[in-house]
Amino acid sequence: MKKVLLASAVSMALVGAVNANEHSGTYAFDKKGAHQFITFKISHLGYSWLYGRFNDFDGEFVYDAENPENSTVNVTIDTASVDSNHAERDKHLRSEDFLYVDEYPEATFKSTRIELDDDGDEADIIGDLTLRGVTREITLEAEMLGHGEDPWGGYRMGFEAETELRLADFGIPMDLGKASETVQIEISVEGIRQ
Repeated sequence: MKKVLLASAVSMALVGAVNANEHSGTYAFDKKGAHQFITFKISHLGYSWLYGRFNDFDGEFVYDAENPENSTVNVTIDTASVDSNHAERDKHLRSEDFLYVDEYPEATFKSTRIELDDDGDEADIIGDLTLRGVTREITLEAEMLGHGEDPWGGYRMGFEAETELRLADFGIPMDLGKASETVQIEISVEGIRQ
């Protein structure tokens, strides 16, 4: 079970219907406030879903309100933080069969371009995901959730994104069967403008 991502990943996220330049800036993920999630699900034998998440990841996005296509996102994930709510399974996920965290303790996502949809509130964030030592281009389907001032005098912006990864594409050797060749990743991040 990967991360993604991304992102996330990821991240995660980037681009929306923000028109004022005052919203531009660099936003750090709200790691301290725990307003961020990278979750995944993968089929178990085609009979049910196995869910999990990565508890430790960080990143930032640079948002260009005037030209959202010029925005960027970078995410770093601690692969050992994988959590499927089952200690023995998590130990297996950290092993050479899956994430191989002893050799590859981090996964990263770096955006390379952003493509807006027609109305500008959703975007494809295309970038390089490096997982288990393999780098491949992936696409995060992202949506801006909102932005504005917070109660503490800061300014925040939030996104969610999703993608699907093929395990074999990232060198994961464990064969889980036809129904489990891909893992779905969902990312939700809230950034605080720096």
